[in-house]
Amino acid sequence: MLNVGQKVSELRRMTVGELRREYAEVFGEQTRSYHKEFLVRRIAWRIQANAEGGLPERARQRALEIANDADLRTRAPGRANPPCIPMSSATGRVVTARIEVPADARLPMPGALLTREYRGRTIRVRVLPKGFDHEGTVYRSLSAVAHAVTGAHWNGYLFFGLEAPTKSSTEKP
Repeated sequence: MLNVGQKVSELRRMTVGELRREYAEVFGEQTRSYHKEFLVRRIAWRIQANAEGGLPERARQRALEIANDADLRTRAPGRANPPCIPMSSATGRVVTARIEVPADARLPMPGALLTREYRGRTIRVRVLPKGFDHEGTVYRSLSAVAHAVTGAHWNGYLFFGLEAPTKSSTEKP
């Protein structure tokens, strides 16, 4: 019987090259990883699973069922890629498109000027179509403007006194 604890201790003393060879021997395939701790953990897991039998067949079948139902990725989507929106689950087709987020109802229209007195100074911010202009610098959010002015983290809407519109003011006559 193999002592798993002793084998793991031996793994921790191995070099990355030795671990890669051990990985190939235990898993029957090469690894792309050069991360020592990852290799130690994966090899130790496999050795323990081989020694103690791994998952019961029922758990293995259930895992396969779950995996078949899931949309799996081998890599996370990159930042430059637009999000995927499933068009039809029956056809399995996917459409990629930019998702436009509507402007917050608390914001006035682009071109409006927001003002606030802060420590004896008048803070003026012009609302832009995509951002906010404060003293010639364009910020992505009101919170960023508030942080630049105060040096502290603020909710930009609260800092400039913008409240959510009441239900009666948003209803159409």
